Order: sequence, then C-alpha cells, then structure tokens
Amino acid sequence: MRSFFAVFSRELRAYFVSPLAWVILTALLLIQGYFFSLIISALSDPNTVAGATPFSHFFGFFWISLLFITPAITMRLIAEERRSGTIESLMTAPISEVEVVLAKFFAALTFYGFLWLPTVAYPVLVGRHTDVDWGPVASGYLGTLLIGALALAVGLFGSSFTKNQIVAAVTTFGLLMVLFALPWAGDLTQDETIGKVFSYMDLIVHMDEFSKGIIDSRRLVYYLTTTALFLFLTTRALAAKKWR
Repeated sequence: MRSFFAVFSRELRAYFVSPLAWVILTALLLIQGYFFSLIISALSDPNTVAGATPFSHFFGFFWISLLFITPAITMRLIAEERRSGTIESLMTAPISEVEVVLAKFFAALTFYGFLWLPTVAYPVLVGRHTDVDWGPVASGYLGTLLIGALALAVGLFGSSFTKNQIVAAVTTFGLLMVLFALPWAGDLTQDETIGKVFSYMDLIVHMDEFSKGIIDSRRLVYYLTTTALFLFLTTRALAAKKWR
C-alpha cells in the first residue's frame, strides 16, 4: 500500500502544479456556470411546470464537457512516463501494474471530483431562495461521478499505448465517442435483443435518469464493470510493454 500511496500522491500533486489543470478547471467552471444560468432561467420562468427539476439541465448535458475534460486529465498519466523514460524505473520498482494503474486512476478521479466541488454551491444558493429537491441533485452528482470514472478509465487505457500526450487525448476522445455512439448503432439492427443491448449502454439516457433522481441498479453494475474492464485492459497493456 505504501507504493500505491506514493504514486497516488505524486500524480495528485502533479495536477495541482500543472498550468493545464487550472485551465481545465477554469473551462469547466465556465461551462458549468452556463448551465447554472439555465437553471436560474428555468426557475424564473412562470411557465415552468410545477414539480420540474431544473437541475436536470445542469447534469443532463454535462457529457459535452466530459468529452473534452477527461482526455485532458488522463492524457499524461502513462504517455508522459513513456516519453520521459520513467516508465522503466516505475515498472521495475516494488509495485505491481495493478497498483500503478489504480493509483493513477484514483488520483485522476480525485482531481475530477475537485473540479466539480465548487458546483455544490449552486444548489445551496438556489436552496436559500426556493425549495430544492435534493434527491435528483444527489443522484445527479452520483451519475457524474460514475460516468466520469468510466471516462477516466477509458482515458487511462488510451494513454497506455503512446508516448505522445496529444495522441493519447485524441485516442481517448475517439473511444468516448464510440461509447456515446453505441446506442445509434443499435438503431441500425433489426434484431430486437441486440437493439436492447445497445440501448442499455446509452450514456446520455443514463445521465438523464440520474438527473431526475432515478437510480437503476443495472446502470450501477454497467459503470462499475465497464470501468473495471478498462482498468484491467490498462494493466495488461502495461504488462505487455514491460517485457518488450
């Protein structure tokens, strides 16, 4: 565990000393601020349907920023190690590939959570002036964390193949686009079972459900298993490179 925490703390510190990290934070807060303005507009609109959850605007479209934020967060995690040559010393240290991958993943996930932390002020501010249904807000943050964890695992996998951070970011973006596009692929098949399988993987629908306070155990299983799958593939990629 000591080796795990050493890598974890090193990666987490690297985020906060990197100018790119603060650029990511600023960009994400600007996007989140825009969606918060949609919430205020919805609450101010006399035609807003009673019982509506305006915060669904905030969480329902965050996937747009996810496509750009997570590749930027993960692109350096392994690619930079390969470029600088430190991957060899890391792989020969008394630490397993699993510990390396998990340490980097949880460091990225911690930083990802930090990016969202300032937005907790939004529902608190709204709650001082009107009633807020905290159930959808809590489930929205849960969905944000789960989908973010999946995207970060994909990004870590994409970063394990190259020394170039830009290539890693583009690879991650492409993989995420495939994940988001899978439901549309289901529309092309005439097989009802296959169509249901692709529909089950619709991340946009998942986030819409979370933003409305709907927590489906099948969604939780999907995110946990798929995240674990990409982390496993990353460990295999590291192990394969280790013996070359």
